[in-house]
Amino acid sequence: MENIRNFCIIAHIDHGKSTLADRMLEITGTVDKRHMKDQLLDQMDLERERGITIKLQPARMQWKDFSLNLIDTPGHVDFSYEVSRSLAAVEGAVLLVDASQGIEAQTLANLYLAIDQNLKIIPVINKIDLPAANVEKVSKEIIKLLSCKKEDILLTSAKTGEGVEKVLDNIVANVPQPKSKAKELQALIFDSSYDEYKGVIIYVRLFGGEIKKGDKIKLVAAKQETEVLDVGYFKPERVSDSNLSNGQIGYIVTNIKDLVKAQVGDTVIAQKSKLKALVGYQETKAMVYAGIFPQEGSEYNKLREAIQKLKLSDASLEFEPVNSQALGFGFRCGFLGLLHLDIFQERLKREFNLDLIVTTPTVAYKIFLNNKEERIITSPAEMPNPSHIEHSEEPYMQIEVITPENYMGNLMSYIIEQGGIHKNTEYLDESRVVLSYNIPLASILVDFYDNLKSISSGYASLNYDFKDYRTCQLVKMDILVAEQPVEALSVLVYKDKAHQIGKRIVAKLKDVLPKAQFVIKLQAAVGGKIIAAERLSALRKDVTAKLYGGDVTRKRKLLEKQKKGKKKMSKAGKIDIPQEAYLAVLKR
Repeated sequence: MENIRNFCIIAHIDHGKSTLADRMLEITGTVDKRHMKDQLLDQMDLERERGITIKLQPARMQWKDFSLNLIDTPGHVDFSYEVSRSLAAVEGAVLLVDASQGIEAQTLANLYLAIDQNLKIIPVINKIDLPAANVEKVSKEIIKLLSCKKEDILLTSAKTGEGVEKVLDNIVANVPQPKSKAKELQALIFDSSYDEYKGVIIYVRLFGGEIKKGDKIKLVAAKQETEVLDVGYFKPERVSDSNLSNGQIGYIVTNIKDLVKAQVGDTVIAQKSKLKALVGYQETKAMVYAGIFPQEGSEYNKLREAIQKLKLSDASLEFEPVNSQALGFGFRCGFLGLLHLDIFQERLKREFNLDLIVTTPTVAYKIFLNNKEERIITSPAEMPNPSHIEHSEEPYMQIEVITPENYMGNLMSYIIEQGGIHKNTEYLDESRVVLSYNIPLASILVDFYDNLKSISSGYASLNYDFKDYRTCQLVKMDILVAEQPVEALSVLVYKDKAHQIGKRIVAKLKDVLPKAQFVIKLQAAVGGKIIAAERLSALRKDVTAKLYGGDVTRKRKLLEKQKKGKKKMSKAGKIDIPQEAYLAVLKR
């Protein structure tokens, strides 16, 4: 164990994390130069296209008689759960900061996660070759943040490879060697994936003993016993080996076929061992909910299997089956944020060739009833009768916005406009500010980040974390078509914004609903009270076309007869709402 070092790289998005990992793999000779490509550890095409890391990825390297186990982590706030799982499997973290952009919101968030795990922090300033690099300024920010010395900060250009060898030497010298927690086998599952041929593949960090092919093992929490069919490590592709020993990071192939059994955070022990489970991971709370339905109802089972497979490598995902009057059978899924939702649906489309309908994202509200019962609701259908509700609460987020000082005033005005409550303003240096606010999650769901970027000319960065639940005036708004409520179009809204949103929905329906032989009333109602309305005019047949000459009273009689007929139809007529109309309202 004395020659093993386990570490990860943490940074804000686009600060060069994947490029640094590339250079490390290249310099240590882990990957041959002719096989090298940019973002080598990013296994998905989606990651390369968007230039972001979505999934953590381990790799083992050899450097001067030392075995270095690297875990590359995502940088976006929506994938912070991936980061926290990586941190629990290592003893050190390379904190990477862009020399031109300095410390940003996710830099702080990931750093605090690493400090909570008592990891050795190695500060590194990257992109020192850029014309806009300001090493002196960024060094001051890091010194203020970590209370370290200037000489402790390493300077690199991951693109050119300058300074990367010093980073590797520093990892060997300063990251602690792994400590043993048990003499027998004890391994933490920090990730898993699904292989079409091998089934469930478990990613583990050993905290005691060893594991080899043929061993009989047990997953403590799942109470699942199985046999080890193969073990190995990542280079970064899977390399089969004879065994894994204490302190090492690798994978286990078992004969587990049930995708639910291999849960992230579970502990692997020997089958006859009486060791208890390691401290796993704190369960994540989904922040954003959306309905995901197949375009074709016959693809429901295919969608279910696809979601179960993605759940293996995405422990933060929540899902449950639902049946919608408008969209048929599908799933209500919970995500950590909008990017998480966006990436998830994109993976379903690409990796499983599914055509999907995704409904407007909502948040989880707490409803307190008069009988002291508490409920969590994520859709209008779950809303209890208003007379039974004592009060409702919504999730609030703690957000940190890091911005140049000259954009501070406009950003503060915008955040307050969105319901933000100012908590603190702190200067990183003479020109950069950290703005801290509490804000309703619903306010930052759509366009908030884009508007921050627009107001700050692209310079502001955002991090958010769940704060608490606070009282809100929540109501269910029903949409009536031809005076009949359409359950699938109901929405949860703030009481003071109900008129504005209702007006927008009925106007949209007026645009997309086909006309009928009679006037169709489109109404938005809260608690039986109509708060917004539109009328869709009737199709008119020219009933006077067959007339020729004669008294004008004949024409009037026909028109009056048509008018009475349409009035009668409007009372008894039924409207078939096409799926396109539902989608116009429900779809993002």
